[in-house]
Formats: sequence, structure tokens, C-alpha cells
Amino acid sequence: MNWIDFHLPVLLILLPLMGGVISIFLKWEHIAWLWTTMISSLVFVGSGRLLYLLHQLQGLKTQDGLIPSHISYFIGSWPRQWGIELRIDPLNIIFILVVSLMFFIVTVYARRSIASEIPGDRIHFFYSIWMLAITGLLGILVTGDAFNIYVLLEISSLTIYTLIAMGKERDPRALTASFRYLIQGSIGASFILLGIGYLLMITGTLNLQDMREQLLLLDDFSRNRTVMVASAFLMVGLGLKMALFPLHFWLPNAYAYAPSAVSALLAATATKVGVYMFFRFVFTVLDAGHRIYFVSIRDLIMICAGSGVLICSLMAIYQQNIKKMLAYSSVAQVGYIVLGLALNNEAGIAGSLVHVINHALIKGGMFMAVGAVTYRCGANMLSDFRGLGRQMPWTMAAFTAGGFGLIGFPLTAGFVSKWYLIRGAVEAGAWPVTVVILIGSLLAVIYVWRIIETIYFVAPENPERSVQEAPLSMLLPTLLVIAASLYFGFDAMLTGSLAEQAARVMLSGGLP
Repeated sequence: MNWIDFHLPVLLILLPLMGGVISIFLKWEHIAWLWTTMISSLVFVGSGRLLYLLHQLQGLKTQDGLIPSHISYFIGSWPRQWGIELRIDPLNIIFILVVSLMFFIVTVYARRSIASEIPGDRIHFFYSIWMLAITGLLGILVTGDAFNIYVLLEISSLTIYTLIAMGKERDPRALTASFRYLIQGSIGASFILLGIGYLLMITGTLNLQDMREQLLLLDDFSRNRTVMVASAFLMVGLGLKMALFPLHFWLPNAYAYAPSAVSALLAATATKVGVYMFFRFVFTVLDAGHRIYFVSIRDLIMICAGSGVLICSLMAIYQQNIKKMLAYSSVAQVGYIVLGLALNNEAGIAGSLVHVINHALIKGGMFMAVGAVTYRCGANMLSDFRGLGRQMPWTMAAFTAGGFGLIGFPLTAGFVSKWYLIRGAVEAGAWPVTVVILIGSLLAVIYVWRIIETIYFVAPENPERSVQEAPLSMLLPTLLVIAASLYFGFDAMLTGSLAEQAARVMLSGGLP
């Protein structure tokens, strides 16, 4: 292993961190964008290399005859209990790839969109915050330390609040949306910190794997009230962060009024990182009691997730703002992901992880298409989409293909996700979950068809209005993301194998 490969886990965080600091001094908007694009490309390449290195480990054996399934990187020489460890394993590599890919593609897309929505003298500052937000998200994914998860969560949250608020030039409601997110996000972070504090109090360690091992040593883990309270705090805090119904109220306005590129990035990454934290604490730390606390509240989690699928899909049907419609749809998709996790079997968990990948591509691409409409038309209301099928054919084709993916139409990535989830529900005997998935898909047909009908079958309000196709710098990234989602509908070998491997690791104890 060469020097770069050895330090890749920490470089994944240092690159956007240093890039964001340097970007503050790049006051020419094109230079700032080029710098950010270069950093994002390096992060994506590094993530792909980590996937390759992790795969290479599968052919090796330790002296004990075990096959290693993770990469560890220690910073400093502190004892394990409070030292800083970075870990790459089959679970977080999925989320790392999703975040780094969408970081790169949305950055390429963002140049024209950001230039039209944010004053020129603030663009270099925007890209600085943009990279620092990614630093926090990627840091959460690679750290093996509970307290660092909280610290990096605060870094990502504060920068995301700022990115949303920067949409105030186009819509002043962005400030209100950002403030509401700040209040609810801070409450969620406080719950997470309290949960971590209680676990530290009873285990004496912050390292996630060590925390699990210390919990295994407890005489009566299943009745320990401190662990029970810690679990409750974590479930509530993480539910807020991943926008699990009914803790989702910050999300619709945050997505709707943020700058278009920010909406696309958040839809593809932010809630997914919240889902990752939920996975990590449930299957790595609390798995010490065979997920006893998780299993005890599984029915409650299923009710919340299923209600989110149905109620937020209904809410999406009545929206006139397309970004808000997609935002409510995102809450519903989080419901699908959590339903798979709650099934607690390999097919269900694999379905959740496949849906993380597929939804990031589909919803990221759809928000990018809406951003292109905003760039050309100056608005994103349903009425603004009238007749755009003829005026912006490629952009609307991408949006429509993404809509079919949300429905779960055969030969789309969304179909693969829902097939896994239904398999998991059948294996678990959870027939109500199957019904929820099918009804949610039917509701998606309604809100997606409303937009498709407006795009292709309704004449524009002003027939003399001339709308050009999106610029290539915005169109090509959008088409690439949607094409990837269609490809993974035809050939799900890569996403399916990654998800199944991660599901097996999680069910066998979270970490090797």
C-alpha cells in the first residue's frame, strides 16, 4: 500500500476542509468554482479507491484466519477509549460513495445556477461553506468515534443552515426555513449528545466498537436503564436529523427555498447521513444486546415510517411548488428506507441501502432538473412547467425518468429498491409493510403524473413565451445522474452486492 492509499481515510476529510478554507480567498467566482470542482473530483476518486482497497481485503486473511472487512486509520497515539479512529467498512463505503459522487456532480452543475441566485461578491464564500458542509458529512461517515460524530454533525449542520439562508436573495423565506431548521436541528443534536453522554458514562469509552464491547460485559444489558435512556435520546435525535415522520417539519421549507444546487445536494446527501448514523448506532453499538431496544420499539418505528410514506405522499399531491412537492416525497422515501431497516432481515436492510443509493441519484437529478427550470423561467411552480416538454425536452425527459424511478416503475432503480423491500417484508411476515409500499407507489403515480401531465399535455399560459433548453453545463450532469439511476434499474449487480454485503455485516454484529 502506497503513502496516498494509507492516508486516504483522513485525506477524504482534509481535502474539502482545506479546500473550503482556501476558497475564502478566491474572490473570482470562476476560479472558486474550478477549485471546488477539482476538490470534489479528487474526493470522488479517493472514495472509489477506498472501495477498491476494501474489496482487495476480502482476499486476505489475518494470522487468526479471519478475513478483514474494514480499514482502520488512527490519528495520534492516544488510548483507544478516547483516541480518534477512522474506519472504512461495507456499510459506510456506500454512503461515502453517494456523498462524494453527488458532491462532484452537483458542483459541476452549480456554476450557472449559483451565479443566477447568489450575488457575485458572495460566491467564493458560498463555495467555501459548500466544501465545509461536505467535510462534516464525510467526517461523520468515516469516524469511528461517537463524540467526533457529534462534532462533525454540528459542523455540517451549521454550514447547511448557512447554505439554505443564502437563498434569501431569490426568496426571503429561505431565512425563515433556515432558522426553523436551526432550531429543530439543534434540538436533535442535543438529544444525540445526551445519548452519547449516557453511553460514555456507562462504558467509559467513545470508540464505537469499544463501546459495543463494554456493553457486552454488562451483567444485565437488557434491563439497564441508563442504556435504555441513551437509546431513547439517540432514536429521537437521529429521527430529527434524518427527517423521519413526524420529526420532519424542518425539511419541506428547507428544500423548497434553498438555492437550487443546495436543494439538490441536500436531497441526495443530508438525510442519507442521518440514516447512516441510525444504522451505525443500532447495529454497531446497541447490537450488543441483540438490538433488544431497537426490536422493542420496532413497531413504533414502523408506524412512523409507514405513516411518513402515506401522509407525506398525500401532502406531495397537493403542492403547487415543485420543490416542496419533491421535498415531501423525500420524507416519504426516508420512510421506505427506515421500513427496510425495521424489518431487521437481510433483504429488508439491503433494500434500505439500495434505496439510499437509488434515491440519491433519482431525487438529486430531479432537483437539478427543477433548478434548470428555475434558471430559465425564474420560478418553480407547477404552472411554470406548462408546455415545457416541447421547449426543454431533454430536461423534462430527465425529470420524467426520475419520476418513474420514484414510482418504482420496472426497469428503473426505484423498482429494484422496492423489490428488495417487499421481499424483506414477505420474509418477515410483515404484510402491512407490503401494503404500505404498494399504496405509497400508487400515491407517487398521482403526484408524479400531475407534473408529467402539465409538462406534456397542458398548453403554456403564455404561448409566445420562449424558453430555451438548459445550458449544457447544467443539462449534462442532470442527464448523467438520471442515466445512472436507469442503469442501476437494468443492472443492479453493483448496488445489490454492496448492499447485501453490508447487510450481512450489520446483522452479524455491525463491525468485525
